[in-house]
Amino acid sequence: MLTEFIATQLKKARYKLLKNGSYFGEIPGLKGVWANKKTLEDCREELRSALEDWMLFKLKDGDAIPGLQVGIDKRRLLKVPQHA
Repeated sequence: MLTEFIATQLKKARYKLLKNGSYFGEIPGLKGVWANKKTLEDCREELRSALEDWMLFKLKDGDAIPGLQVGIDKRRLLKVPQHA
């Protein structure tokens, strides 16, 4: 599920060659997911890493990720006291 989501989002990525010769990449609709590197390949890899980090922060904070539904069974998060 996550691998498919990441692949789908990376297909939406847009890259620009900047005046300084580096590449800028971003994923439209995912605010804050961008990368800037000297080569296009490095920019793609950095963008993938930025997307993964962004997703982890969103999940940790309980924020929605556009296009991804994550179901958490809150009952499994409860601590069950152990009896002696």
